[in-house]
Amino acid sequence: MKRLLMVGLVLAAAPAAWPQAPAAADSAAASKSLAVYGCVDGYFGYDFRQPNTHTRPGFLYSHNRHNQFTVNQALLGLRYDNDRVRGAAGLHAGTYPAANYAAEKPVFRHIFEAYAGFRPFRKIWLDAGIFTSHIGFESAISKDNWTLTRSLMAENSPYYESGVRVTYEVDPKLTLTGLVLNGWQIIGENNQAKALGTQLQWQATDKLLLNSSSFYGNEQPASQPRRRRYFHDFFARYTASEQLSVALVFDVGKQEHEQRGEKADTWHTGAAFVRYQFTGQWAAAARAEYYHADRGVVVQSLSPNASHNHFTVHGASLNLDYTPTSHVFVRLEGRLLNARRDIFSHSNNRLANDYGNLTSSIALSF
Repeated sequence: MKRLLMVGLVLAAAPAAWPQAPAAADSAAASKSLAVYGCVDGYFGYDFRQPNTHTRPGFLYSHNRHNQFTVNQALLGLRYDNDRVRGAAGLHAGTYPAANYAAEKPVFRHIFEAYAGFRPFRKIWLDAGIFTSHIGFESAISKDNWTLTRSLMAENSPYYESGVRVTYEVDPKLTLTGLVLNGWQIIGENNQAKALGTQLQWQATDKLLLNSSSFYGNEQPASQPRRRRYFHDFFARYTASEQLSVALVFDVGKQEHEQRGEKADTWHTGAAFVRYQFTGQWAAAARAEYYHADRGVVVQSLSPNASHNHFTVHGASLNLDYTPTSHVFVRLEGRLLNARRDIFSHSNNRLANDYGNLTSSIALSF
C-alpha cells in the first residue's frame, strides 16, 4: 500500500514540475541574450591659439572643449537579441550630447538609442525607434574609431536617427537596409515630411569592406520653403595585414536653393585614414581630410542665403593609442586645420585661417 501511495504522489507531482523546465530554459536563454554596455570617455583638450572661451569651433561636436577637464560621453545601456527579437535602450551625458543634441527637446537629449525590432522573415529585421546612423565610417563611441577626434565629415553628418528601418541579410557578406526617417539627425519632427535612407554594405573579401549609404529629404522647418536634400556616403576599408589598415571615405550632398531654378548648394568631403598596430597595446593612426560646402550649407547653416560665404577647410591629424587592457583606451592626438578664409577664433579676438589642438583621453568601455 505504501508503495502504491508513493507512486501516486510522484505521478501527481510530475505534471506540475514538467512545465517549469521550458520556463527555466527560456530564462537562461534570455539572460544570455541580454547585454549591458557602456563607456566613459574623459578628456582634456588644448587649442594652440588659446581662444577666450572654452568652446572649440562650432562645427566640432565631439571633444569640443578647450582647456577643460571634462567628459565627452558617459554612456550606459542594455541590448537584447535572441536572433528573433531585439532591442536596445541607452542613455548618455557629456559634452558630446550637450553639443550635438542641443536642438532636440529636453526629453530626448540624453537618449543614445531606444528601439525595438523583430524578424518578420528569416533574413529580415524590422526595427523602430531611435538608433545609430546608417551613414558614415565613424561612430559616436570613441573606442570604435581609429582616431580620437572625429573627421569634419563625421561631425557634420548624422550620428543618430529616428524612424523605421528594414534590414535584409542577403548572405553573411552582403546586407541591404532601407529606412523611413523623421529627418537628418533629428529625433522629433520639424515639418510634415519624412526622409528616406538606404545602405548597402558588402564584405567583398576577408580584407575589403565596401559601404554605400544615401539620404533624401526636406530638412527645412515647416515655416520655411522646401529645400530637398540629396546625400551619398561611400567608404572602403582595407585590412592589409594584422598590423596595417587603411580606409577611404567620400561624401557628397546637394540641397535645393531657396530660389527655384537656381543652382543647388553642393558640399563634398573626403578623408583618408591609416592605422598601424605596433604591438597588442600600442597603435597609431593618421588622417588627412578636406571639406567644401557652397555657402557653408549644412556645416554652417541649414538654410544658407546669398550673404553666406563658401566653407573650405583642409586638415590632418596624428594620434597614438595605448590599451593597457581590452577595456581601457589611452589616447593622444594632435590636429591641424587650415581654412580658405579666416574663421577660427584667436586669443586677441581676431580671426585666423589656421587652427591646431591637442586632445588626450582616457576611456573605459564594457
